[in-house]
Amino acid sequence: MAKHSDLDTALAEIRDFLPCPTPESWVEAAVADENEAVLLIDHAQCEKKAASTAMSLMYRYVDKFDLLRKMSKLAREELVHFDQVIVIMKDKGIEYQHLSASRYAGGLHEHVRKQDPEKLIDKLIIGAYVEARSCERFEKLVPVLEAKDPDLAKFYYSLLKSEARHYQDYLRLAQQYSEEDIAERVAHFGEVERQLIESPDTEFRFHSGMPA
Repeated sequence: MAKHSDLDTALAEIRDFLPCPTPESWVEAAVADENEAVLLIDHAQCEKKAASTAMSLMYRYVDKFDLLRKMSKLAREELVHFDQVIVIMKDKGIEYQHLSASRYAGGLHEHVRKQDPEKLIDKLIIGAYVEARSCERFEKLVPVLEAKDPDLAKFYYSLLKSEARHYQDYLRLAQQYSEEDIAERVAHFGEVERQLIESPDTEFRFHSGMPA
């Protein structure tokens, strides 16, 4: 019971952190039959990219012990998730194909400052938003998928705890390595994130905006 309570608290914190909820039109598109393959392929790509991002930070900031420890663990977990997704895809007969990246990550990274330590702080804040939004979308999908695809719903539910922790790790590291309070930068990226989530999007992806 305590574990469920801890998870509920973490999910509530994420909903408070995010500037807006995922639009219901995105949820409807995500569970539509025609988007099943795209959702899983893009999910796999997101897990692979998350591991790559963590490794990139480890290579770039070798003098930051806490970052190295957190990112090492995060990269391992994301690669496990990647492996789990491609197994699900194989079981469903879905071929892993290249998909163009969504506008989401690129739209956030357009606002990253050029010089460290500000550059690192911004990247860590973006990492927090990516992980928080992923967690929130898994939470949104679970109840809708329970009747249609209970195994996938169970898998997404199993990811909630780690995704919630990743968001917290990124945000704590951002504050730890900043000489100033990060609230203003968090709010700035929150507004950018809100616009990306709530505005019409021509391509469906795991982090896409409202279906156009």
